Amino acid sequence: MRRIGVLMAHAESDPEFQVYVAAFREGLEKLGWTEGRNIRIDFRWGALDDAESRQRSAKELVALQPDLILTQNTPPTASMLQQTRTIPIVFVIVADPVGSGFVESLARPGGNATGFTIMEPTIAGKWVELLKEIAPRVNRAALLFNPATTPYADIYLNPFKAAAASFALEAIAAPVHDVSELESVVAAQARGLNSGLIVMPDGFLNVHRAETVSLAARYRLPAVYPWRFFAELGGLLSYGSEQRDLFRLAATYVDCVLRGANPSELPVQAPIKFELVINLKTAKALGLDVPLELQGRADEVIE
Repeated sequence: MRRIGVLMAHAESDPEFQVYVAAFREGLEKLGWTEGRNIRIDFRWGALDDAESRQRSAKELVALQPDLILTQNTPPTASMLQQTRTIPIVFVIVADPVGSGFVESLARPGGNATGFTIMEPTIAGKWVELLKEIAPRVNRAALLFNPATTPYADIYLNPFKAAAASFALEAIAAPVHDVSELESVVAAQARGLNSGLIVMPDGFLNVHRAETVSLAARYRLPAVYPWRFFAELGGLLSYGSEQRDLFRLAATYVDCVLRGANPSELPVQAPIKFELVINLKTAKALGLDVPLELQGRADEVIE
């Protein structure tokens, strides 16, 4: 019986992230690993924005002496690597593993951790392009993020600013430090004429996705999001990698390590599957006519 620890960034009660865990289990099952037969999985949840809770959960998992630990998101991965540099770690949904100090390089990680990044920083340029395409009158764009949960923010901010300049847009960094600040930050952007919003891949904004989408609607801000679940909740448009797919892929690396591979020699992989989802109902509410060509490129159009 092999033992796997899992440190999840989000609450166990969040159904979206239960779906990702199910994809991970499904991936393991296909590779011959079945819970109760030849593997045991120990979970710790809700380790995102409370450093004390993250450290406690990381310590508890290390104390179980698992064969391997799966971590979700940047802050939980950082906490786990503070606890162990020997137990193999496979991470998912990490933005900048080199800049965060998790690996020496993407091709040769060099330590006890490897895994899967979420998307190339240059995707920020694509978000700007999509915002301008779906809302052509926009002349200023704000990038929303929580600095505490996005220590990697600069990797998206810099290409965002460069892309905004190429579209003659005013680029605004819009940090939000807690949920009580969310409305005032969104409202401040709405006060500027022809403003748009781009939501950075950020665990904090994932947790508060319903509030974020609702505020964008209330203040009539066209907004671009990194994950499909924002568009499903009523967000205007999302473009990004498929998180469920990344958890499924993580199972392949867990399989490799359990069969003797060294994480230091397994290259960090970037996603190859991206989804464009457009919510036409939201576009209509904002008075936007979505070009047919853009609708044609979408993986899903929500009516």
